[in-house]
Amino acid sequence: MKKALITGITGQDGSYLAELLLSKGYQVTGMVRRASTETFDRIAHFKDQISLRQADLLDQFSLVKLLDDVQPDEIYNLAAMSFVPTSWSQPVLTGEFTALGVTKVLEAMRMVCPKAHFYQASSSEMFGKVLETPQTETTPFYPRSPYGVAKVYGHFITVNYRESYDLFACSGILFNHESPRRGKEFVTRKITDAVARIKLGTQKELRMGNLDAKRDWGFAGDYVRAMWLMLQQDRADDYVVATGETHSVRKFLEIAFAHVGLNYEDYVVIDPEFIRPAEVELLLGNPAKAKAQLGWQPEVTFEQLVTRMVDADLDRQMGKTVTA
Repeated sequence: MKKALITGITGQDGSYLAELLLSKGYQVTGMVRRASTETFDRIAHFKDQISLRQADLLDQFSLVKLLDDVQPDEIYNLAAMSFVPTSWSQPVLTGEFTALGVTKVLEAMRMVCPKAHFYQASSSEMFGKVLETPQTETTPFYPRSPYGVAKVYGHFITVNYRESYDLFACSGILFNHESPRRGKEFVTRKITDAVARIKLGTQKELRMGNLDAKRDWGFAGDYVRAMWLMLQQDRADDYVVATGETHSVRKFLEIAFAHVGLNYEDYVVIDPEFIRPAEVELLLGNPAKAKAQLGWQPEVTFEQLVTRMVDADLDRQMGKTVTA
């Protein structure tokens, strides 16, 4: 039985990845922080099938002890301070978790279990003010937020440890991926939650920022499959994971509201408070390498993603249990 360790297991990606690994017969350990705000909602339906262990990306000793105890075959580093707007108000903490935290996990792996396969969650936010479209594995980075800058560090320290210590260390440069498990602070879930509330009469309007920003949006359940595939290869490498399609925030709104028979223009109010200090206008990934080398394909379309999220939020508002 293969053993996997997932940092960030209580997050959107961690929960889908844990489900995937369980379905493949893995013994799954999730790393959690001792925090009063820790929430296990996303993993509640399979929590009894996994082991949860306390450690912290900011505490090197706790990581060494965790890896020594678990001796994982695969390590998926999904933990980060991952909400871009918050990275502006907490830039130092973002750097500690999202940049230096990666180094601490890699160093612990090098010391304790150097034969393990390591996955680092890189981000399309590293491309920022894009220098070419679509973006590939060789597109130069130009991050436009403290989060994006920290992710660039995490990406290159992974490459550095791979080349310096011959570790099996991969980075997946994942473009935006959403799901019914997305946190409500993210724009996609903010939209679908509001659509459900507006439809049911408990909310009157939705305040938004830049509706013309464009993103390459996919389904998180598809993207964790790419993570797993990267660690099954003979050689460690980095891959862009994306749909190859781009859609505006406006289009997301249009589909979400239309799904419940409403026109978004009747409810959306533009609020300058939600405009980023430095906006990322267009992200569009080219997943050709992942498709060719990993045999990966996204299965859920943009329209299916949006409507699934709206349906899940309608169910939540009506008191139904959502595990999608």
